[in-house]
Amino acid sequence: MSRKQIHLAAHFPGVNNTTVWADPRSGSQIDFASFAHLARTAERGKFDFFFLAEGLRLRELKGRIHDLDVVGRPESLTVLSALAAVTGRLGLAGTVNATFNEPYELARRLATLDHLSGGRAAWNVVTTSDAFTGENFRRGGYLDRADRYTRAAEFVRLSRELWDSWRPDAVLADQAGGRFVREGAVGTVRHEGEHFSIEGRFTLPRAPQGHPVIIQAGDSGEGREFAAATADVIFSRHGTLEEGKRFYADVKGRLARHGREPHQLKIMPGVTYALGETEAEAAENAATIRRQQVGPQTAIAFLEQVWGRDMSAFDPDGLLPDIEPDLDEGVSQGRVPIKDRAAVAAKWRALAEEKGLTIRELVIEVTGRQTFIGTPESVARQIDEHVQGDAADGFILVPHLTPGGLDDFVDRVVPLLQERGSFRSDYTGTTLREHLELA
Repeated sequence: MSRKQIHLAAHFPGVNNTTVWADPRSGSQIDFASFAHLARTAERGKFDFFFLAEGLRLRELKGRIHDLDVVGRPESLTVLSALAAVTGRLGLAGTVNATFNEPYELARRLATLDHLSGGRAAWNVVTTSDAFTGENFRRGGYLDRADRYTRAAEFVRLSRELWDSWRPDAVLADQAGGRFVREGAVGTVRHEGEHFSIEGRFTLPRAPQGHPVIIQAGDSGEGREFAAATADVIFSRHGTLEEGKRFYADVKGRLARHGREPHQLKIMPGVTYALGETEAEAAENAATIRRQQVGPQTAIAFLEQVWGRDMSAFDPDGLLPDIEPDLDEGVSQGRVPIKDRAAVAAKWRALAEEKGLTIRELVIEVTGRQTFIGTPESVARQIDEHVQGDAADGFILVPHLTPGGLDDFVDRVVPLLQERGSFRSDYTGTTLREHLELA
């Protein structure tokens, strides 16, 4: 029996606390050379796609720009268009917000990327109900949380109408090399919906993939249902084996009521890793990375998000102070809000008291750790076990170094996955849909 094939993608870490900024090997987050290095490494490793996040407003902490945002936040589709010229097979996935964009223009940009890349474009559909971000846009506001996914669903449906409005055989060539449009082959899109009203013709022929691949990252019940109805890939946060199996079964189980088969949606959690020559060395490397990721300033910032207070007077290497959270206040803007801060604070305090943790040690403990830790052999085995055990269809790797953090994985882990027969030794198709076995 053939083994289930693993799908892999590379996430450019960008502006977050995954990246170890102080490491001398850490490079620029905006120089094109950094994007090109990581993308070329992913393509050398035969990955499915390269994945870029998006930030539409600089985050603030106590009214000041968040320290991780000072490096800047480039626009994703611009970067991906440039990467199309220096890669040949790698999929190119950009995060673009469905709340603060318009279908006609974004459909054009995505179709353009698909044409430029020969069928390698993907759109990670995100939404927001954040009024702070909305202040950067003409509407100057936001959508109620309940409306985010209804707008996004209509947005995707309308984009697909636009992409489908040219017949595949619309463009003809004559003997002199001219190009003509076949009569009646370009339809007029007429759409009157709750959020959008459009009447007109799309400006581009049908893209090589037909539709760019749709990625979705929501984890709420609404998000899971939206993915089951609409997405080709879901970017999950469930990286452990048991959590992954529950999430996998839940989302795949929703597909049938939307007339879809399980293979039509790939579940790919975002994960990190730490390698070593021995298991002990790998564990030591993971601990070092975590301590670098959560420096003193970052530890206090995380604490303030939960406590809703200015905690800068406290020693990050001291014990958690005996102070209750202020549930009516917040000190950060532009970040995903923490639900039920009182319960989170109580859980953090109990953990700190149980283990005798300092503030910094507590934040390191609760904000996650490397998903896969071990020798290249054991990491390859763990990844394979997750996929063969239906906890995931593959993974989106988030390295801790820019731009060289993926190099070790490609050089040392990928060959072992290939030896297991679980990962391609070369690309067999040219489009991202073919890589993902969606075509």
